[in-house]
Amino acid sequence: MAPKITPSEESTIKSNLQKIKEYFGFTIDDNGDTDVSYNRITLISTIALIIIGIFLFNKFHGDFAQFNEDRKSSTFGFAFLILAGILFFFKAFYFIYIAYRYFKYKAIESVSNEELPTCTIIVPAYNEGKQVWDTLMSLAESDYPIEKMQILAIDDGSLDDTWDWMVDAKKRLGDRLEILKQPENKGKRHALYRGFNLGTGDVFVTVDSDSIVKEDTLRNLVSPFVADKECGAVAGNIRVLNNKKEMLPKMLDVSFVMSFEFVRSAESTLNSVLCTPGALAAYRSSAVYACLPEWINQTFMGQPSDIGEDRAMTNMILKQGKHVLFQKNAVAYTNVPEEYTGLYKMFIRWGRSNVRENIAMSKYVFTNFKEGSKFGSRLLFISQSTRIIMSYPFVLFMLFFVLTHPFLFLGSTLLSILVTSTFSVLFYSHHYETKESIWAYSYSILYTFGLFWITPYAIATASRRGWLTRGLAEKR
Repeated sequence: MAPKITPSEESTIKSNLQKIKEYFGFTIDDNGDTDVSYNRITLISTIALIIIGIFLFNKFHGDFAQFNEDRKSSTFGFAFLILAGILFFFKAFYFIYIAYRYFKYKAIESVSNEELPTCTIIVPAYNEGKQVWDTLMSLAESDYPIEKMQILAIDDGSLDDTWDWMVDAKKRLGDRLEILKQPENKGKRHALYRGFNLGTGDVFVTVDSDSIVKEDTLRNLVSPFVADKECGAVAGNIRVLNNKKEMLPKMLDVSFVMSFEFVRSAESTLNSVLCTPGALAAYRSSAVYACLPEWINQTFMGQPSDIGEDRAMTNMILKQGKHVLFQKNAVAYTNVPEEYTGLYKMFIRWGRSNVRENIAMSKYVFTNFKEGSKFGSRLLFISQSTRIIMSYPFVLFMLFFVLTHPFLFLGSTLLSILVTSTFSVLFYSHHYETKESIWAYSYSILYTFGLFWITPYAIATASRRGWLTRGLAEKR
């Protein structure tokens, strides 16, 4: 007779099963049944990639040996060169096109006080401490008509003194600020959802609780909704707040300038900015209400989506045929990770969101989803999808050359970094301090050798949930 399981042992078993779920992404229901469909896909894909990697290693190794002997490549090697050439020319065309669109960009100037719409500013916060107070004070000091501003601060079940700082801000700002507290930590998306439902403004502005805005940021951010009646969302310009001491924030500041002031400027001329950042973004309320049920109930592989709420909202507004723009003159400064662990966790979260939303975008981007030209939107989608899809072959080829020609790989990679990163250095130094622009080289080296695995890992674990950078117990 099998021994009986005590209630304590049963509780331990369930706890361990839950830990397995969180680690591997299994879906375990109340009966203990496990849905391993996604994990089977991941396992099969991993095994297939290993087999393909071994096959490619042998083929390339043979091709190199044959080429060294008689200077003649095989058909396989020739096909690889053709594919590599196509990808190179596509990337070169894409860069030239984006550069061309960048030079056509011009931020929309602020409209008058009379023209400014009413706006609801939503600040979700979790374990932010005094930083949320600083955020709320910077918003209150904005050059924006007080009677047209509604500020909602929502504590998402914080475990520290975040609520106390909100209460202090409320005492100082009075009726200008409304503070709310979630009964438990439900995640950033649910905190925003509560704000969307309580907001009364024509425009919703979302601001992370570790961001500081400039005095003219709000009015610059919402002016496109007046100038462009088809505008559904606007992305703010994000800079790094804590970039005075640590190396990683200095690198990320250069990266952010390229990502926002170069890439998003170009995307804005196509009315197709792909992501409005959580740190600072604005949405036309009617566009939000049109997709709010779908957004709050969004799932991926049968599990609720608790990450990528900003990219998801942007995607759903683009699908409505609305314009999504970028305002370079609407600046917010936000905190970023200062250590490698926090950095890669942030990138994994972004990577998983990109995988999910590219799949969602593929379902409408080649349809007649909006009036006018759709070329720009489709080109942006193809470029991002290509970068995601080619991440696995890139890792395989990198490992091949590391094992077979390590010095050739190192030399050619460093030379490529020098060439490609010089553009970032020149771009940053043209707009900001030259001495800070040099961090572009360091960032490229870090990304190439220390973060190359992020996208393949994000693809393999796209169904995994969790904020990663906020601790296991919360769902931010």
